[in-house]
Amino acid sequence: MTCTAIPDAPALRAKVVRHRAAAKSKRCGGRREHARERRDAMAARELWESLVAAAGGTGGSSGTVVSICVFTAVLCLCLVAGHLLEENKWVNESITALIIGCIIGAIIFLLSKGKNSHILRFDEQLFFIYVLPPIIFNAGFQVKKKQFFHNFLTIMSFGVFGVFISVAIVSTGCYWLFPKVGFGELDAVDYLALGTIFSSTDTVCTLQVINQDETPRLYSLVFGEGVVNDATAVVLFNAIKNLDVDQLKGGVALKVISDFLYLFATSTILGISMGLSTAYVLKTLYFGRHSTDREVALMALMAYLSYMLAELLSLSGILTVFFCGIVMSHYAWHNVTESSRITTRHIFATLSFIAETFIFLYVGMDALDIDKWKTSEASLKTSIGIFGIVILLLLLGRAAFVFPISMLSNKMSGSSERTPITFKHQVVIWWAGLMRGAVSIALAYNQFTFSGVTSDPIHATVITSTIIVVFFTTLVFGFLTRPLISAMLPHRSRGHSTGSNSPKDDLTLPFFSNEDASDSGIVLEQAKRSISMLLERPVHTVHIYWRKFDDRFMRPIFGGPGSH
Repeated sequence: MTCTAIPDAPALRAKVVRHRAAAKSKRCGGRREHARERRDAMAARELWESLVAAAGGTGGSSGTVVSICVFTAVLCLCLVAGHLLEENKWVNESITALIIGCIIGAIIFLLSKGKNSHILRFDEQLFFIYVLPPIIFNAGFQVKKKQFFHNFLTIMSFGVFGVFISVAIVSTGCYWLFPKVGFGELDAVDYLALGTIFSSTDTVCTLQVINQDETPRLYSLVFGEGVVNDATAVVLFNAIKNLDVDQLKGGVALKVISDFLYLFATSTILGISMGLSTAYVLKTLYFGRHSTDREVALMALMAYLSYMLAELLSLSGILTVFFCGIVMSHYAWHNVTESSRITTRHIFATLSFIAETFIFLYVGMDALDIDKWKTSEASLKTSIGIFGIVILLLLLGRAAFVFPISMLSNKMSGSSERTPITFKHQVVIWWAGLMRGAVSIALAYNQFTFSGVTSDPIHATVITSTIIVVFFTTLVFGFLTRPLISAMLPHRSRGHSTGSNSPKDDLTLPFFSNEDASDSGIVLEQAKRSISMLLERPVHTVHIYWRKFDDRFMRPIFGGPGSH
């Protein structure tokens, strides 16, 4: 049996003290290390908060400058990436901006510890007042007017009647199918608003692929429908917002249609009036003899003034500035010096390009906005159900009017009027309208948020669903656009003629003076021939009459090609 020596009490006490001291020192070192990590994290967080101060509204002027610098740098990155991917078969500039926006949003989300995902907070008023006008004005200013007005009836049918058909299908489908996936707490006006939100198209992806020289009519139809569709959706959305949900009766449809027609007509008249006023001032005062800068400035400011006047009078700024752009390009543009013509073309196109890139970039960032996803209480099953329903209704809503209106247009045009809309062209038109863009997001924010923020879980679900639909349609459908069009419209040589682009005025129209038609019998015979031609080729005939009226009365007053 062995015995173990017991140490004396002082030695044991000293050992315990040393052990406790070592443990305390270890704990202190751990706390110091933890404190150091916290300080580093707080420093990184404070640095990022200074970058996104504008988004939170607490950063002051310096934070705003930093956030704008960051966003501008990202815009430059989008331009460089778009240039490098120009020849890519699958990606175009809008998709590039969307993907970069999503990547930047993810980086911001991580650096801000999950509190933010974008540099600037989306404001639908900012979008409608500053971002949208240059895009729509440039669309009107750069439009090929001959093709646009030759296909005017078909474009208006797609852009106006098509929107009404799509809104009816989407609204009814959402009202019927949303409760089946556990989401049905919206009122009648909300369902009608959803119809307009998801009926607003974005044809940028398709227009970047279609060759305007090879298929001028198809390009004109897709381009024209895209602009008219957005204008119609916004006008219809404003008319629906004015409805009283407690007094919805049988005549509500007539009221919506009458309000729409009033807004459409008055907005168009205002845009034409502003464009003609600009042309008259430029022709009469001839600014170019002193300064070409004043010419360019006057055109830009008058265009923006037309939009703001329409908003001030509660009209459609989109329609107003679009027709103002058409009239300015037809009259005012020919009243300025050659250098001003080149400058205006490039300035308006550049502003439109930057605005479009800005929109897609922000949509990508906003997809990761954690506040909206936290507020939404919809389950994953409900969210997938809502998404699937909306996509299905988009496909059906487009098909319900594109193919019937195309066949009706072919039947009304006749074989002698122009090249018919082939089935392949109809598929391209249908596909072009499946993408949804910033107008849909802006309308959703306008209806279901207050200054971009909502605390209602139902409204938050609608916002997140809209973002998902826009993101999915732009990426997936946008990725497939170029291969689809390459398969449907194989590349052809550019040597063929596009007869409908520049129709020749080879017809004798006796409703205007004709020196050779002095005999009454000849006049009567020509009148019969003209009436017969008007019935057979209505659009072409009306265009010729308009050209003669324009040459005789309009251009001497407002200017235009060959007016000097």
